[in-house]
Amino acid sequence: MKIHRSYTVEEVGRLLGVHKNTVREWLRNGLPALTDQRPLLILGHELVAYLNHRRRANKRPCQPGEIYCVCCRVPQKPAEGMAEYQPLTTSGGNLIGICPGCGRLIYRRVNRARLHLDKGDLTVTLAKARGHIDESGQLSVNCDLKQE
Repeated sequence: MKIHRSYTVEEVGRLLGVHKNTVREWLRNGLPALTDQRPLLILGHELVAYLNHRRRANKRPCQPGEIYCVCCRVPQKPAEGMAEYQPLTTSGGNLIGICPGCGRLIYRRVNRARLHLDKGDLTVTLAKARGHIDESGQLSVNCDLKQE
């Protein structure tokens, strides 16, 4: 999307991968356009500003102790106030809990150094980091070597 260019409704739809009726709905909801001529023209900088405004308006920031549930579309405190921290790297990992609304697993990426701030009043258990397969004393299931 170029800010110094103007687009028709169809061009915006193709550019963003949405139907032209979606773009027309955006026009009804406040997307500015040049309406004194046909076809309607949408200025690139106004389109960028409108989409950024919509994105900011739809954000649902999580407070400490909350994890965003994609299914319910709201930040939730995990059921029973419990979560598990599963390390993924040396500096970060996931807080994993159960959504009290829908019962699905909910995840929040956190930095290990900030875990005490992000957990809020949750009871967090630390999961053991998964090791590499070569650190295991057992052979892999698909290994052709015979253990003696």
